Amino acid sequence: MENIYLLLIVCLIFWYFIYLRKVAETARFHAQKYCEKEDLQFIAIARISNRLNFTKRSGLYWVTKFEFEFSGDGVSQYQGVITLDGYKLRDIFLPPYRF
Repeated sequence: MENIYLLLIVCLIFWYFIYLRKVAETARFHAQKYCEKEDLQFIAIARISNRLNFTKRSGLYWVTKFEFEFSGDGVSQYQGVITLDGYKLRDIFLPPYRF
């Protein structure tokens, strides 16, 4: 019986890593699309946090925050934050930057 539980735990860990990879690809897509739209240079992206959240309307979902680096003038470098609810974009925060 404990073999079934061990197999279930291994499968959940495997699913979690695949899920995080897909969320990272989605965040990268949104960051690049936003930078193209605002005429910014996209540099890099990294995951800051990942937490489980529950609401009556949406149910159980993951909230993931990413920090991405961009440049407005090609010389300086700034960091913005992207927040995703599951695979859906919640918001993008950018600090004031030079262009």
